[in-house]
Amino acid sequence: MTNEALAGYSNLAVYSALVVLGIAFLAFAIDLAGTRSRALAGRSGASGEGRMSAASGGTDTLVRGDAPAVVQADEGPSRRQAAGIGIALSRLASLLLVAAVVMRALSVSRAPWGNLYEYLLTAAAAVSVVYVVMSLRRDVRWLGVFLTALLMLILGPALTVYTEAGQLMPSLRSYWLVVHVSIAIIATAIFAIGAALSALYLVQESSERRQAAQARLSGWRQTLLAALPPSRTLDRMAYGLHVVAFPLWTFTVIAGAVWAEKAWGRYWGWDPKEVWSFIIWVVYAAYLHARATTGMKVRTATWIAIAGFLCIAMNSFVVNKFMSGMHSYSGM
Repeated sequence: MTNEALAGYSNLAVYSALVVLGIAFLAFAIDLAGTRSRALAGRSGASGEGRMSAASGGTDTLVRGDAPAVVQADEGPSRRQAAGIGIALSRLASLLLVAAVVMRALSVSRAPWGNLYEYLLTAAAAVSVVYVVMSLRRDVRWLGVFLTALLMLILGPALTVYTEAGQLMPSLRSYWLVVHVSIAIIATAIFAIGAALSALYLVQESSERRQAAQARLSGWRQTLLAALPPSRTLDRMAYGLHVVAFPLWTFTVIAGAVWAEKAWGRYWGWDPKEVWSFIIWVVYAAYLHARATTGMKVRTATWIAIAGFLCIAMNSFVVNKFMSGMHSYSGM
């Protein structure tokens, strides 16, 4: 039996989270826009101190005025009101999304992963929780504008495939739903943040190469160069997340095969969803292998990681909508 009141409150929490995320995105965007001016101010201050030191006989080395160097604006936590508002609103949005998932589950007295809408809603909640946890451990305000945009990109399509709260079809009434789908959601959330960091790495690495070649940088490149950590740091963070997510996805594929045997009498049947889940595993395995291979460029490996997340998007939307199979119960 479905509790319509709780289902309605869950929907209200989702819409509220979208509004909060929109405001958080604007706050982070304002902070990002101010990064370049803060960096230039810091560079001007450093230049002024250098001139004063030189005038007094100091040994400080002056930076050429025409050098395209950009000062990192995020070297240590500082008071940035807009970013602080964005972080606070991100945490509020995370609470709203978690509450939406919990109320959806209570409204139908089951795990809330019976269709694509519920899957995407829980994935968005997981992404937001991972970001909140990261923000408690280190200064990741620079990531806020990109993560809030990603969350809105997840929730928007989720609402287009909204499915009324209801009971599961017989083949899904198993404890394997909790085991298989919960791990898949956690892995997807970590892969999503890893993909965002990988994309930022590609941009930052390209800007650093242009800067080293004394090439002129466009305004948006200067802003990101000042706001983001060095490309090496971005790559290290992305790689760490992928290392965590890959074993989880491996377990997802294995658990899915075991559940398929119990539900349909076979471990593997070349169902489109099964095939694409395996393709995702292969692509991310190729990424980790590329990272471990001597001589392989990090940039090339990063493109493989992004291809892996595109496969996840393909599996979530295109496969569910246009390819029929044993998994065709997503509510699209």
